[in-house]
Amino acid sequence: MVTIDDYGEYETAWCPGCGNFSILKAVKQALVASRLEPHQVLFVSGIGQAAKAPHYLNANVFNGLHGRSLPVATGAKLANPKLAVIVESGDGCNYGEGGNHFLAAIRRNIDVTLLVHNNQVYGLTKGQASPTTAEGFVTKAQPEGVFSMPFNPIAVAVAMHAGFVARGFSGMIDHLSNLIQQGIAHRGLALIDVLQPCVSFNKVNTFAWYKERCEPLPPEYNPTDWQSAMKIACEWGDKIPIGIIYRNDRIAFEEHFPVLAQGPLVEQDVDGAMLKEIIEAYV
Repeated sequence: MVTIDDYGEYETAWCPGCGNFSILKAVKQALVASRLEPHQVLFVSGIGQAAKAPHYLNANVFNGLHGRSLPVATGAKLANPKLAVIVESGDGCNYGEGGNHFLAAIRRNIDVTLLVHNNQVYGLTKGQASPTTAEGFVTKAQPEGVFSMPFNPIAVAVAMHAGFVARGFSGMIDHLSNLIQQGIAHRGLALIDVLQPCVSFNKVNTFAWYKERCEPLPPEYNPTDWQSAMKIACEWGDKIPIGIIYRNDRIAFEEHFPVLAQGPLVEQDVDGAMLKEIIEAYV
């Protein structure tokens, strides 16, 4: 039986008090609750403090380019649908550099879990504004405040009918772990946007700030109601709803390919004669 210890314990490079510690703990709990052995899981990350999270796990890891984790995850899932594929990186990586891949993954509905550490700044590169930074937020790179409207990933995902859309808070580990577990179990793209404090470069959206505002959705809330989900997705301020905001039963991308019904590509035999014929056609 898989245990927390199977995923290891490693020294990190994060600042003391960083929300990443809690997210890492929640991820481990979700993997164990999902009864996934380390060899059954692939983490794909980009660049940033959040993208380092898989480095501190005993599991398969592909550390890619900034914002380019979703294409790698898509290829891995198509090659081996048996893998539980989790993309883990930050708000800048996924919504900034990787914004186009974020939209493509929603449209395709590839069966991966997208875990976004959202601290509303670029933490690794010393605190400049990210796509989710609030208007007026002052940084060393934006000394007169941010002029752009913040990107709302939850509203965009719901508007595009993403398969599974959730928001968690690193200060509520058990709640977050349950969201991650449900996201892994969902067939199709599962977005889990995780609010987390950056203790070094974001002195506004602190742990106390989030704790005062984050409220779990009530048990009677229906996440399959698209119109209600759009309304919830746009709520931000004194109250920030967390939980499963929207979900549906769209067909996962890989289910459109008959060849995968025969099993993962990595387990299928290569037809040498056909491969030779294809290669010779290009000579």
